[in-house]
Amino acid sequence: MPKVVSRSAVSSSTDARPTASSAAALRVYYCICGEFILVIDKTIASLPRRRSDGSIIVRAQDSDVGKARVFKLNATAGEPVLLERPGGHERQFRFHCPRCTLPIGYQSTPPPVKSAPFVYIFAGALSQVQGQVPADAFDGENMDDVQEKASN
Repeated sequence: MPKVVSRSAVSSSTDARPTASSAAALRVYYCICGEFILVIDKTIASLPRRRSDGSIIVRAQDSDVGKARVFKLNATAGEPVLLERPGGHERQFRFHCPRCTLPIGYQSTPPPVKSAPFVYIFAGALSQVQGQVPADAFDGENMDDVQEKASN
């Protein structure tokens, strides 16, 4: 009977420099109810914000100015909303959490997601920790009013 020889090599990457793929880790975000909503290639805290409402701007399409972000939005399309802004009106095609129907964000054209140049995520709508309310979820709200409504 022939002799079986096996060889193995142990690889340790503790001292290795990070590769481009490991540095480009995806970030996962959840709704306040705990439902998975967004996977994106960059933290949303580092993305620009819209001056009119403070929403987070996610570039959905390539342009001369920049490349689109790599992301997947798990949300259901809602009815469009017409808002009055200084200097005119704005139509928002909103997206909601599929579990609790909390508004998550919007875009300027009808669904599907990424059919507009940008997708906007409402400030305070998403958290990186499942089931945890983000710190900015109640920005601009009087906390006494929020607690009173919650207790009723």
